Amino acid sequence: MERIKSLEGKSVAIVGLGKSWHDYNLAKSHGVHFDEVWAINAVGSVIFHDRTFMMDPVSRFLDSDDAGGQTSGMTEVLLNDDKPIYTCELDDRCTNLIEFPINEILEEFNCCYINNTVAYAVAFALWSKVKTIKMFGIYFSYKNNLHFAESGRACVEFWLCKGMHLGVEIEVAKSSALLDTNVIAEEKLYGYHRLDDPLVAMGDGKGFMTSMKKSEATEGHEKEIVKPILIDRNDGHLETIVPEPKEW
Repeated sequence: MERIKSLEGKSVAIVGLGKSWHDYNLAKSHGVHFDEVWAINAVGSVIFHDRTFMMDPVSRFLDSDDAGGQTSGMTEVLLNDDKPIYTCELDDRCTNLIEFPINEILEEFNCCYINNTVAYAVAFALWSKVKTIKMFGIYFSYKNNLHFAESGRACVEFWLCKGMHLGVEIEVAKSSALLDTNVIAEEKLYGYHRLDDPLVAMGDGKGFMTSMKKSEATEGHEKEIVKPILIDRNDGHLETIVPEPKEW
């Protein structure tokens, strides 16, 4: 399989089944642009997308109930979707399947650590030389439930870090545990978080990370009181100096 040249330098959203996929909807409704949207598994039955990644054999969905609640949604995608679906083998019952370029990616990165579908999607994005990867709905572990986790987080983070090393811009929905994104700034750096004045990691505005004491980072940047906004039929909110929120 040859690279898709039109993907080079583009912005891609990868959307999974975790609850932060709602952040994707919020981002879209507030004008955030993605050149392409890639759905993981049954997400393809819910949102508009350009490609779906489903690395199980089709038989898992069409011939069994092994996928549980995802079975019906994934079956709908497999039989009716008119967009490319990347998977591990072709099946005559589904016309839009594309065999994942596994050998090309193994040779490109000299690495066979790919243990879940999200990791395959990230690896494909890196192989396609995209500029930006934005992750939504990708969790694996849950901040308020230490007794439940899904396997695969380390592998996805491994491929995201490969992307960072290659200069790819990586963004993660702020409510996701991926890359400790939902950990507050003063608790991100282990050990330093125990200090009376902990170090916080932050961007320097030039594309590099740095750290400073929390007291220094917040000095002169105390949170301003924001005037409430009422969005009404007369578009009165357009007269305020406070912009509509665009965080995701």
